[in-house]
Amino acid sequence: MADETTPVGEPLTAKYQNSFAYTTIKDRLPVILSKIADTLCRMKDKVKAEHGEKGCNELKTIIGCMSKLRNEVQTDKTLKPIEDQRSDVTQWNDYLVEVMNLAADNESSSSSSVKDGSANVSWFTERWLYVECYMYRRVQEAVELCEVLNRLDVFQEQKQSALLSSQPAVDGLLSFLDDLLSKLGPSISDLDLQTAFKHLIQISLWSNKCDLSISAGAEMKYQFSLLETLKTLCDNILIDDTSSMWNHLEKMRHPSDHPTSARIDIILDNSAYELITDLCLAEFFVASGLATTVHFHGKAFPWFVSDTTQEDFYSTLAQLEQSTDEVAARFGQRWLKRLQDGSWHFTVHDFWTLPFTFDQMRSRCPNLYNQLAASNLIIFKGDLNYRKLVGDINWDTTTPFSDALRGFHPAPLCVLRTTKSDTVAGLNDDVKTKVSQTDAQWMVNGNWGIISFSDQIS
Repeated sequence: MADETTPVGEPLTAKYQNSFAYTTIKDRLPVILSKIADTLCRMKDKVKAEHGEKGCNELKTIIGCMSKLRNEVQTDKTLKPIEDQRSDVTQWNDYLVEVMNLAADNESSSSSSVKDGSANVSWFTERWLYVECYMYRRVQEAVELCEVLNRLDVFQEQKQSALLSSQPAVDGLLSFLDDLLSKLGPSISDLDLQTAFKHLIQISLWSNKCDLSISAGAEMKYQFSLLETLKTLCDNILIDDTSSMWNHLEKMRHPSDHPTSARIDIILDNSAYELITDLCLAEFFVASGLATTVHFHGKAFPWFVSDTTQEDFYSTLAQLEQSTDEVAARFGQRWLKRLQDGSWHFTVHDFWTLPFTFDQMRSRCPNLYNQLAASNLIIFKGDLNYRKLVGDINWDTTTPFSDALRGFHPAPLCVLRTTKSDTVAGLNDDVKTKVSQTDAQWMVNGNWGIISFSDQIS
């Protein structure tokens, strides 16, 4: 295998041995699959009590699928079609054919690897984004093929543990929000409102620091209060377009022509503590009058270990409502009412769990693109959404963010992301030099933040 780094401007691909992509596929993905199998083994008694012997047999089958899949990854086997009956299976399998045909075109000079106009693609040769998404879809395939366990979330235990371990941080955050909301009203100054917005945006940003797919499923506790460390963490924000976002929100709040409703969409990332920070941000948007409605977008099935599904979203609200902490219970009740009165909406769509980059949304899923075009501001959370926004390409880091979006501009958008993969656009060259000298692993360790905004609309 060649010992080289990914060329600038090329998609991040596992075949480049020095790249973070290679180590992710070779080392981290098998660990995640092993942890799934270990978790399922501990569930045997519970599954037997709820589903009997049939459930136990299906559980064994899923565990076996995880072991087989882990072997496929480690031995660089050829990717194969999905075999379940989910609504997205045709899109996955048709795209695999596209990928194979593209590989054949690229390898036309090596006829030995080409058969019937297509080429085999494997874990270490295909693009990182695609094979990583493909692994999680194969995990779901094992569940989908079951009869009684076909709604099983293989990551549920890890996500629930993450939420419980972050309880002190959650309580502190909700108390902060409660105090902040008590000060809202006609008398609050624009400066104070902007300061509150800045704090909540940074809290939502840094909550993305802990990600179970990055830690290979190992629990990562919030050992500190973000409220107490925002000032220090501010120095680690490499790109900060908060002011541009605020100016855009101000235009939404004070339209030049006539009053109108304002919609904000949040494309969610991780559940547990990060989800609660996003809920707090959404509450601020509506309570302050910056937005009329907030639309949350979650994953269609368990994805990248800790990503938010519909079950995660509603169970989090239910846990808050039932909390013994008075403030948490009050917010749980308030947020469930927001879903009832229509000021909040939660939706899932297959596109968020497909391997496509977002510049493909308009052609492959025009209905979702048109829905997002109705938004006044789209907030994308997390590293995976960032990778899909910029095509998971090894950009020259000074490439303007709007250029890296490659035509994906349904509405003004921003991304809140801590860096966990080696793709960045829109960075000032001086900032890059400084951070590179400070931290050799700055692109992948999650210690640095990006708040990038683009108001271009296609």
